[in-house]
Amino acid sequence: MTSLRKILDRCEIITTPNNEDEEEISKVLFELASNRRASILFEVEKKSLKMQQIAKSLDMNVTETFRHLQRLSNAKLVEKQVDGTYATTSLGTLTIGLLSSLNFVLKHGNFFLGHDVSCLPYEFVNRLGELEDAEFCGDTVTTLNRVREIVCEANEYIWTMAEQVDSTNVNTVNEQVAKGLDFRFIMQEELARTIKITPEFEHLKQRKSLGRVCLTLLVTDKEASISLRRHSGETDYIGFIGKNERFRKWTRDLFNYYWERAEPWYRGMQK
Repeated sequence: MTSLRKILDRCEIITTPNNEDEEEISKVLFELASNRRASILFEVEKKSLKMQQIAKSLDMNVTETFRHLQRLSNAKLVEKQVDGTYATTSLGTLTIGLLSSLNFVLKHGNFFLGHDVSCLPYEFVNRLGELEDAEFCGDTVTTLNRVREIVCEANEYIWTMAEQVDSTNVNTVNEQVAKGLDFRFIMQEELARTIKITPEFEHLKQRKSLGRVCLTLLVTDKEASISLRRHSGETDYIGFIGKNERFRKWTRDLFNYYWERAEPWYRGMQK
């Protein structure tokens, strides 16, 4: 919430009397420019709570809590239930989803300033809030070690997308594939054309290639990781790692998006 708060606090809310759309945006942003109201919105989105419970949870007095709830209700972001609890409206829930993505981006602003997100499909940029529970790993060596651990611990599947095959994982993957693990790999076409499929890589039956691989992605039945290229085009291995189901679903969906658009990678790239 801190990063989002800084941005909202700096926002100058401008309304245009004759433009209802801008008035609505301004009204909502104004309400959320209050740290207290934003905190209440996120709190009742997790679980419906009575006013006294909200006040206690956020260390606020009842009068202050009531005032903020009234403003959020007037903005149609929360509503009082028949049992006296407050919950987010469908509009409030949708707003939180959008704010979660913004909050995630701002929280990791330095990373996104230095890395290229232009290759991410629009729908996945919109869903960046699903990465909020992932851990940011800013050290290359640590990231690579964590990736090797993820590969070793996979039981059901390993789906990965990278410029090239990491030879240090070959033996581990071979053993897991022999036990029935689903292994899929997407490599950059230019590099795939130069690689001879030797026996130790023959397990890559489900292999495809793309004209340009703009990120490094790994997802298993237990964990996932993703790294983006720098703006210079250089491959970078720092990024996000996590076990949270929302994060793993985001990476699974992204892998499938590219998998559907990739071309089969034949032996020597010859049909």
